[in-house]
Amino acid sequence: MNAEQIRSQHDLALAEQLMQTPEVISLNQKLAQMEAQGVQGVRRRLLSTSVRLSPAMAPGLTRIAQDCIAKLGVDLPVELYAYSSPHFNAACVKPEEGRLFIMFSSSLLDSFDEEELRFVMGHELGHFIYQHHDIPVGYLLKGESPVSPDLALKLTSWSRFAEISADRAGAFCTQNLHAVARALFKLSSGVTSSVVRFNLQDFLKQVDDMQLVDGAPGAGAPMEDWFMTHPFSPLRVKALQLFHHSQHMLPAGVDVATLELGVEGIMALMEPSYLDAKTDAALSMRHLLFAGALLVANANGEISEHEINVFERFFGRYEYKDNFNLEKLKEELPKRAELVKKHNTLPKRMQVVRDLCTMAKAEGKASHAEIVVLKEIAHRLEIPAFFVDQLLNENPELD
Repeated sequence: MNAEQIRSQHDLALAEQLMQTPEVISLNQKLAQMEAQGVQGVRRRLLSTSVRLSPAMAPGLTRIAQDCIAKLGVDLPVELYAYSSPHFNAACVKPEEGRLFIMFSSSLLDSFDEEELRFVMGHELGHFIYQHHDIPVGYLLKGESPVSPDLALKLTSWSRFAEISADRAGAFCTQNLHAVARALFKLSSGVTSSVVRFNLQDFLKQVDDMQLVDGAPGAGAPMEDWFMTHPFSPLRVKALQLFHHSQHMLPAGVDVATLELGVEGIMALMEPSYLDAKTDAALSMRHLLFAGALLVANANGEISEHEINVFERFFGRYEYKDNFNLEKLKEELPKRAELVKKHNTLPKRMQVVRDLCTMAKAEGKASHAEIVVLKEIAHRLEIPAFFVDQLLNENPELD
């Protein structure tokens, strides 16, 4: 078994599609020109803002890196860096001048044991071996020229599956489900003290008890993890549990096709499936999305072509009409929000807000008037205002 074989098939398929889009091709050509001119200077910035960890300074971390490099077949020299931060984080920076750079926050290095660090190291190296940096998702989603709504949605979907692939690379290096789950527990809870004793079976049972099929995943996990370019932590654990019981990790494990179907089902929870469902709960969500999307789009007094494209992405081509009665929709908004609140769990309500934020970002950046409408809807659904801020300002970069 090699690293390329364990890559998520959904990641691979979406990446192949995205690499053929004119926007990705054009941006990659521009970035290549900048790199040839020495504009980027990634290593110089790292040397000036972080500490390069030599083998003498970090023998244990260096050994972990060497083990993962060998297991995953990485063919570039790797430099390790530490930077000061109270947040658990790590990142693999796009190679420059034949070197690959991996950064770790100081708090993560202080709080993770060797096996947990092995998972993180493998995860970051996974982004390199699967060539995830070939799709500059951060530039595309945060750039001055906004990409089309369809491309933005495809980019965020791909990004989530790219994280699943990187998680598999980390698990492949670690070969220890307990350590992998422990690392994700720390990442999602922030708890590292001896006051809490981690128990793998209890943690996995908690994930099972979230009743994914009933639309209530992630209960107890940080809200900022939900519906982003990264899968939220409970779904990552669930996907890795399936991976550890597959043929990738066990000779008599579940076949790869079944694994991929299972992961697809888990990740579908982050997609707006309520647009097709026939239940009262889904219908109430569609009615609110319909009204909310138009009111957000019209917050500045007119609805643009970009916003019409987003609307028709949700409701179908040619479904937008110039004669929609926006005043009536505004009057009905409280009633529609109340029905959503009555029939749907908090995560489902957050899903509607996530989709409304897609409308607000149709032209690249949400305006103040659009944010006011979004936060009013969030308030009516009993969703904290910071969730809107998080969605509008999330960092789309792979890490």
